[in-house]
Amino acid sequence: MLKRKIDSYLKEYYEKSSNALLITGARQVGKTFSIREFGKNFKSFIEINFIENPDAVELFKGAKGSADILLRLSTLTDIPMIKGDTLIFFDEVQECPDIVTAIKFLVDDGSYRYILSGSLLGVELKDIRSVPVGYMGIKEMFPIDFEEFISCVGIRADVIASIKEAWEKRHPVDGFIHEKMMELFRLYLIVGGMPAAVSKYIESNNLQEVLTVQQEIIQLYKKDIAKYDPDNKLYIEEIFSLIPPELNAKNKRFILKRLNENAKYERYENSFLWLKNAGVALPVYNVEEPKVPLLLARSRNLLKLFLNDIGLLAAQYANGIQVRIIKGDKDINFGSIYENAVAQELVAHGLWPYYYNNKKRGELDFVIEQDGKVLPIEVKSGKGYTYHRALTNIMDCGEYDLPEALILNNDNLFKDGRFLYIPVYMVMFLKKIETTPTAYKVDLGDLADSR
Repeated sequence: MLKRKIDSYLKEYYEKSSNALLITGARQVGKTFSIREFGKNFKSFIEINFIENPDAVELFKGAKGSADILLRLSTLTDIPMIKGDTLIFFDEVQECPDIVTAIKFLVDDGSYRYILSGSLLGVELKDIRSVPVGYMGIKEMFPIDFEEFISCVGIRADVIASIKEAWEKRHPVDGFIHEKMMELFRLYLIVGGMPAAVSKYIESNNLQEVLTVQQEIIQLYKKDIAKYDPDNKLYIEEIFSLIPPELNAKNKRFILKRLNENAKYERYENSFLWLKNAGVALPVYNVEEPKVPLLLARSRNLLKLFLNDIGLLAAQYANGIQVRIIKGDKDINFGSIYENAVAQELVAHGLWPYYYNNKKRGELDFVIEQDGKVLPIEVKSGKGYTYHRALTNIMDCGEYDLPEALILNNDNLFKDGRFLYIPVYMVMFLKKIETTPTAYKVDLGDLADSR
């Protein structure tokens, strides 16, 4: 069984809150499986799928309060509804917008617990996303990340802990462990994080069978594009298909002229957003300055476009590339593959990346916000990784006051002044730092009301 971080998240969420929870994410990232596994913690688990059971959509139309909804719900299942120990799972909720209104009533009633899931592919989840605070939380799921992957293939928890300690204390990883981690990272570049692909690898160790699973997922995505957005499907599918070759280009930036000689971003903007909201593509926008907040410096029409899963990217490159990647073939351009893996990890850990490009200073692969500061990140897949003109230019610029820079590469950890060189697999430890709001009171002095 694949162990996922979402498992502990679900347990903690339902221990601390009586609210419902909506799990969103792209198709095939494992939402339904994880929810079913969590459902085993309850005496009773009821699953309603709004695609497989379209009659259930009518269930919520015209219902008058929780008692009416629960009465109707009982007609759809013969599983006993045990008060205080039943989890009711509404799947494919994009097919039933009325679920949001119903959830308010059901949570208020308090008899049962509720969890929902929906795919973002081509779906307008605006109503669901604007659910009133106090009734339902939202959690987005992503493909299996590298830390989950190495755990799934059998790396012990204490080994992962030793690597994390090396990261935290800034010292090299044990040489043998480092080599194994690099081998596993190259394997991850091929297998990726789609649960079906990871399961197939664990079951068979056959990369050809893994590739077949990945190609099926890619075709499923293309079918969903045609199904959910027929008016713009040609634009969206063309953009989706261009991601691998565009990433393999020299500057990796998505060039609209590849779509159409006269293409303008405004015409295609909704298609890019659709792919992002679907969870299928990860747009990384250019920023004009590496200053917080990065969002304010974002360029609207300069972007790199990565796939949501590194395995799906590798599956679209030349046949036979899998074995060459595992062996670290020096004739392969690993740049785009490494960068996609890093972008995927950062997004999964709540750190949406940008990139910086300036004619005078050069280009940085990624910049992220970390603990109120900008952290520049360079990704180096080959030799000569200690030479980085753009990064040196930025770090020497007093205007930006950047305390540290990360260079992800194939070698072990070492520090050189403000440059921290870390093995690329250590990206698994880059996490969003949650800050706790502190109390603050304005001293009104003589302006205070004397009453």
